[in-house]
Amino acid sequence: MKDARPEPATPDRPDASPRGPLPGLAGFLMLLAALLAASYAVGTLAGPVAPGLHPGYSAPAGTSGGDGGMDMGGMDMEESR
Repeated sequence: MKDARPEPATPDRPDASPRGPLPGLAGFLMLLAALLAASYAVGTLAGPVAPGLHPGYSAPAGTSGGDGGMDMGGMDMEESR
């Protein structure tokens, strides 16, 4: 009876010389740079997330921003047992 396993494929060309990791790494870095440039362009076109949004801390309009939102409404922490 004949063996049911297929014959291993033989390459049509001779063995290629090893190129090393440099071409793959260069291709990956070029792809990464292209994706970052595309995402930056889309973000620039989209504009800010909310109107008036700027980097850094600024208090909302109409508030002093001095207490940081930690007012507990007259609660005394020593009397809570």
